[in-house]
Amino acid sequence: MKNQLRIIGGEWKRRVLPFASVEGLRPTPDRVRETLFNWLMWDVQNAVVLDICTGSGALGFEALSRGARELVMIEPDPNQAAFLKQNMKLLNIQNCKLFLKPAEAVLPSLTQQFDLVFLDPPYSLNLWHSLAHLADEKIKANGLIYVEANQNLQQLGLPSSWQLIKQTKAGTVQAGLFQKQI
Repeated sequence: MKNQLRIIGGEWKRRVLPFASVEGLRPTPDRVRETLFNWLMWDVQNAVVLDICTGSGALGFEALSRGARELVMIEPDPNQAAFLKQNMKLLNIQNCKLFLKPAEAVLPSLTQQFDLVFLDPPYSLNLWHSLAHLADEKIKANGLIYVEANQNLQQLGLPSSWQLIKQTKAGTVQAGLFQKQI
């Protein structure tokens, strides 16, 4: 049986999407995703979104389902990228770009600015600090950044311009919503 995730709100509410069995891939739990999108209720509409470590696509597809204008996904695993492409086709998504390279290679080459960024790297790689600093200049002033980790968010070495505005915990998952201060 395939791994599956469920879209929890918006245009594709209750749609089930498959994703690959890839080591370290763990979609954001439904409860945490629901909390996150309650926080973002007024901010996701028409947002330009960057999903730095896309994985299953749960966060990015949820954002599009809830009215995001555009999504940029970064997923280096070709097996999982094939599932993302399949799901984009299944949902008839036109406003999405998928980069099939490591985030460290993609982030410096991006020229656009983002309203909303998801930073949820595989925990074992400990990439929060490096990816956050690479992404920082791509985030609009007052842009929002969702960070998910298996450790205290204050210990991740995030940019000092990122102010924590909301926080939740579910089991070992620590999640926070930050806003980029100018």
